Amino acid sequence: MVSAEIQQLFNKIDELKPQFIARLAEAVAIPSVSADAEHRPEVVRMGKWLEKELGELGCTDIQLKPLGIEEGLNIELPPIVLARYGADPKKKNVLIYGHYDVQPALKEDGWNSDPFTLVQKGDILYGRGATDDKGPVIDWLNILQAHNELKLELPVNITFCFEGMEESGSIGLDGLIKAEAEKYFKGVDAVCISDNYWLGDSHPVLTYGVRGVSYYTITIEGPAADLHSGLFGGVVHEPMIDLSHVFSKLVDPKGKILIPGISDMVAPLTAEEDARYDNIKFDVEGFEKNIGSKTVIHEEVKPALQARWRYPSLSIHGVEGAFYSSGAKTVIPAKVSGKFSIRTVPNIEPRKLDELVISYVDKVFSQLGSKNKCTCELLHDGDYWVSDPNNWSFRAARRATKDVWGVEPDLTREGGSIPITLTFQNALNTSVILLPVGRGDDGAHSTNEKIDISNYIEGAKTLGAYLHYMAEEEKDA
Repeated sequence: MVSAEIQQLFNKIDELKPQFIARLAEAVAIPSVSADAEHRPEVVRMGKWLEKELGELGCTDIQLKPLGIEEGLNIELPPIVLARYGADPKKKNVLIYGHYDVQPALKEDGWNSDPFTLVQKGDILYGRGATDDKGPVIDWLNILQAHNELKLELPVNITFCFEGMEESGSIGLDGLIKAEAEKYFKGVDAVCISDNYWLGDSHPVLTYGVRGVSYYTITIEGPAADLHSGLFGGVVHEPMIDLSHVFSKLVDPKGKILIPGISDMVAPLTAEEDARYDNIKFDVEGFEKNIGSKTVIHEEVKPALQARWRYPSLSIHGVEGAFYSSGAKTVIPAKVSGKFSIRTVPNIEPRKLDELVISYVDKVFSQLGSKNKCTCELLHDGDYWVSDPNNWSFRAARRATKDVWGVEPDLTREGGSIPITLTFQNALNTSVILLPVGRGDDGAHSTNEKIDISNYIEGAKTLGAYLHYMAEEEKDA
């Protein structure tokens, strides 16, 4: 049974549903695509829209932090929006992070409607950013409105941090967090991020870890220019053939990484952690339906989820410099660059991983006996993050989730990477929780992105109750 105060909040959120949907429609209508230089002014406009909304809802000390000009494009980076709601020194301080930029979207990509018009079909809202991440960001605003109309005091202080470059690498955010750690963010007790999703479409989750990622290139150079295979095939060492051989030695068809030493760094699976997977609601058949093929390596739930979350994986992404268009072209490329990444987990050390990868690629190439030149290098990386799913923030989130959804949430990790979680954790010396609003089938980054109205509204209730329970929970020592 929830308290009368929280039930009152839930009732007000239900009452305000039409206004909340209208607010999301306003946000979706701003095509804040950060990856597109032509849309960058729209991203800035979205940041100013948030500034206006936050101000009208009673936030103070609102700042649009400029990040300067993006190198190479010579265009303004969208500002990071900072705001406070409440400043009572007796209350705990919760930092809320989200992003207001979105992925590119065009009607001709396969959308059933204009991606920048929020469309309701039945109990589902379609539109770019509906779930990633405008829906969750707007839910935090919705919570403020509900409290204001009830004249109900929030029992915690909130610090908002909304960025406009998450879909383009979060340029400038790391530096800002570190610069503001003892200024704007001073005294933050916990960080909450709602920028991930349920594992499936029916059961809520709380997320306590994400894999990191290290992205590499293998460049193989041979002739001074592209050659005709009829004249030079069988005569020269071909870079593309060399690259194919090296690629084949990185990972086997069942996902086993073949680079020695990587598996030795992986943290052992404890009995406590292993037990967390026993009752997780995950439908392998439904997962295969979502990806459109029956190609999942592991047919049992536990090994499938552990492969996705707590073990490293190596994926080959593509080749630059080789012919890739339709039709036939008998060219021998003079230079090719193969791209691959490794998703990292505890306790893989990034610099040690670099050494293992680069020395292994060099060794494999040398064994080919090719006269071409091979170079392997790291392009970029982001470390893994893992938290304690039993800490005070997770305890508050579990209570809130059970109040709203009537079930205990599954404790999950993410196979993808959200490097900013680690920056918040380390720079602010605090705990971070990923508390998702959307479902696993929302199609973030895809065509016809959506959010179920039930998730949007019940998500607001969950986030609101979480803040109330944060005030009640004792902080961990």
